[in-house]
Amino acid sequence: MSAIADIRPIPIAGIAALREQLSNGHDVWRSLDEIARTAEFLRFVEAEFPALADRPPSRIDRRTMLKVMGASLSLAGLTACSEARSIVPYVRQPENVVPGKPRYYATTLSSDGFGIGAVVESHEGRPTKVEGNPDHPASRGATDAIMQAAVLTLFDPDRSRTPLKDGEPAAYGDFLRDMAALASRLAGSGGLGAALLMEATTSPTAKVQVEALRAQYPRLKIFRHDPLATTAGAQASMALFGKALMPVYRFDRAETIFSLDADFLGEGPGRLAYARDFAARRRVRAPNDSMSRLYAVESTPTITGAVADHRLAMRPSEIEAVAAALDAVLGDQANSTPSIVDPAWMAALTQDLQGAGAKALVVPGAHQSAFAHACALAANAKLGSLGNTVEFIESPDEVRSDGDLAALRSAIADHSIDTVVVLGANPLHTAPSDLDVHQLFSELKLLIHFGLYRDETALHAHWHVPAAHELESWSDSRAYDGVASIVQPLIEPLFGGKTIHEILAALSGRFDADALALVRQTWKALDDTAWRKALRDGLVPDSAFKPVPVTMAPDLGGLQHHPVTANGFDIRFVADPWLRDGRYANASWLQELPRPLTKLVWGNAALISPASAERLKLENGGIINIARGSANIDAPIWITPGHPDDTVTLSLGFGRKVGSVAALAHGYDAFQLRTSFAEWVATGATVTPRESKAELITTQHHQAMEGRAIVRHASLDGFRENPGFVRDGVPRAPTESLYPDWNYDEEAWAMAIDLSACIGCMACVSACQSENNIATVGPDECARGHEMHWLRIDRYYSGPVDAPDVFFQPVPCMHCEKAPCEVVCPVNATVHTHDGLNAQIYNRCIGTRYCSQNCPYKVRRFNFLDHQSFDKDEAGPEQAVHNPNVSVRSRGVMEKCTYCVQRISARRIQAQIENRDIADGEVVTACQQACPTRAITFGDQNKKASKVVQEKSAPHNYALLEELNTRPRTTYLGKIRNSNPKLVQPGEKADG
Repeated sequence: MSAIADIRPIPIAGIAALREQLSNGHDVWRSLDEIARTAEFLRFVEAEFPALADRPPSRIDRRTMLKVMGASLSLAGLTACSEARSIVPYVRQPENVVPGKPRYYATTLSSDGFGIGAVVESHEGRPTKVEGNPDHPASRGATDAIMQAAVLTLFDPDRSRTPLKDGEPAAYGDFLRDMAALASRLAGSGGLGAALLMEATTSPTAKVQVEALRAQYPRLKIFRHDPLATTAGAQASMALFGKALMPVYRFDRAETIFSLDADFLGEGPGRLAYARDFAARRRVRAPNDSMSRLYAVESTPTITGAVADHRLAMRPSEIEAVAAALDAVLGDQANSTPSIVDPAWMAALTQDLQGAGAKALVVPGAHQSAFAHACALAANAKLGSLGNTVEFIESPDEVRSDGDLAALRSAIADHSIDTVVVLGANPLHTAPSDLDVHQLFSELKLLIHFGLYRDETALHAHWHVPAAHELESWSDSRAYDGVASIVQPLIEPLFGGKTIHEILAALSGRFDADALALVRQTWKALDDTAWRKALRDGLVPDSAFKPVPVTMAPDLGGLQHHPVTANGFDIRFVADPWLRDGRYANASWLQELPRPLTKLVWGNAALISPASAERLKLENGGIINIARGSANIDAPIWITPGHPDDTVTLSLGFGRKVGSVAALAHGYDAFQLRTSFAEWVATGATVTPRESKAELITTQHHQAMEGRAIVRHASLDGFRENPGFVRDGVPRAPTESLYPDWNYDEEAWAMAIDLSACIGCMACVSACQSENNIATVGPDECARGHEMHWLRIDRYYSGPVDAPDVFFQPVPCMHCEKAPCEVVCPVNATVHTHDGLNAQIYNRCIGTRYCSQNCPYKVRRFNFLDHQSFDKDEAGPEQAVHNPNVSVRSRGVMEKCTYCVQRISARRIQAQIENRDIADGEVVTACQQACPTRAITFGDQNKKASKVVQEKSAPHNYALLEELNTRPRTTYLGKIRNSNPKLVQPGEKADG
């Protein structure tokens, strides 16, 4: 079960008034008496101390007043962004809580409505770190950046704190009274005139509740609005199979993969599992090892295309033609390959797919048209891969709907709907621009909004109710393969938020419903033992959906290809990898996390190709006006190698002004150009250069090491011919050194990173930030190159700009044996430890920065400012999210990767208690644990049978800048691609 900490908000206005009056010399007791009679304080008392709610203001004496104020002020550090850290010790320590010892709880986090299993670390009832659940099929122990930031959004001071009625704070009891009146009206009319607007959800409990509402109010309408949802796949399966099914891909069985504009490594509810399976088939250690081969056609650069063996950049409007060509070629139709596709490329692709047969896999992009999906499914059927590399299940998205936001708009316009309850969505920000929902929602008699923030829709609603965070909620969810898991809270709602189940229950007239009881009722088939096991393990056993046998309809089920005549620019809309549709825009960790390919932070840009930029005579940061129809926006450009010409990529999620952190970010709002008929791809846009220019912040060049053999790579055939290709053309490291030697009687920690497995997803960087209390510095300091990340992922291009090879290289501290940073520190703050770590002693550091100047890898970060001040204007994380096992640094010290020394120490202490050696694999660094592809291996290189020693013994293992004789403990396995010899010569130059 969960550890629950009861933390309550502060009456901010009351405290502010008290401080102001005291500073003006007012008598303290008179000030207290005046505050006790304010309407805001009375509302606070009613909500937080029901026993005092009926007491008149004159009966709230000074003693009671001080008790109430003290209960709130004691936690001011959590909610008021203050440096004060008041600590209240246990009076009675809970028997299952040991101070200083973390506890771990399995729960589930949502991703586009689907569940991903997580294990959350908690200190004295305070969640601090998210890890993947190794037993959950959707995470396999891995995480992504958004999951890591869940603890930050939990303690976000900008979260909604109180219900709002017509924009003014109100009590939840008042809301329930209005809901009772609404329920009575709905009961009398059968739900006539009312509608629910929901996001995508796979919650079985929500399904049960919605179906119960349908039965209770037969005329109630249920609409769906999720700006990132896609329906083309369901339409294609309906046309081909007669039912809406969801594909589950088996990359671990695939030998040849064709991505039809699908970013399966970076998008979708199965991305972590798919990344694990994909990387497992590309792990090469010896010349006789095999690899899968990935072909990709893309309308915008993605991390999937970056790791592809062969990639083509195509305009978004041309992807359907590629799908039609593939379907025709596999169907043996003569003269089927259009001129748009390179015949040699298409011939190599189809030959490889046909050679793989049942081990081939064609994956369409979720945003692609139903026709493209049908072509991909038909290709898999013709290759014999249905049931092997691709299976179909009933969709876990369980809630039936009566239409989308456009249908709701029509119903409001027809005056058949006058009451709307919005559950979680934010349509006033994310609605297509042609729907004009702002005007229509203004005509509603009653608009109720339920959400985590006072967002654009909340501020427009008649009632807004704060939502509980996922880490505060009881719920349930299904994964991409249908596996069910329970969402359990680790903490009581900080701000009195409610779950969606409580709101749905209130709609039905149940005002005392308990979310736990509702979820437990859904899973009543589980006895108490099985229920506790499901909570402990993080998933319900035997709950995965069984594959559904399918029979293909002929002629693509009647779906047709509609060629598009190129006219102007194509627009490709994409969700920001971290902010998504903007719901995470207030998370500073995500704003400051570099995007995988552009390395942009704190803003977005319009991506265009080098050729298009040259034609427009623009450089990075130049402003363009993008117009389509009656809508237009201005956006700075970012020139992106490998981007298709005459195409502009616009990212969603930016341009928001609600939220203190979100308002710091720069960028445009792409929703202003998005329409209900062109949600992902728009054609016929006009691009006009402006004379102005904007500053874009990228981190790629802040610690540049270009010009040397940084990333060493070869084709698979080249590796087989020369397994030691990483040594070619690279000076040998000297065998002698003036630096001291070190002897290790115990452990000698080391790391190996497989560049063939790294997909540049940035999960490791976010995990390192969460684990080590790394501060965010804000856009201004990032622009100066002062970001504080201890781990970075460099991105390199090689080859022609229109079709470059892309390489990712994680760069933590190298922990050199001959560390040039150690000998130059005048105060011995940089030292070598007994187990080989290059340690930094903060309270010795005087900020000379000699160590940073002497580091060839540029992995040290100097803390110029007091970023841990918890000032929202500095975009710093809150106190509550900090890992108590890692010190919080102030200004004027050098910071760097420590190989997660706190985790090493914890395991060493445990091993000493048990009188044993630390087992291989027992110490797992934060970056290693988060990595979905297992690209990082860490361990003791004194143990000859350890996994890290095995990795370092691979013939293509090398050290970064080893010619400098620093002898790093962190080494790399060279990048290997499985290039088709018919398209690329077998020998690739091994350079960076």
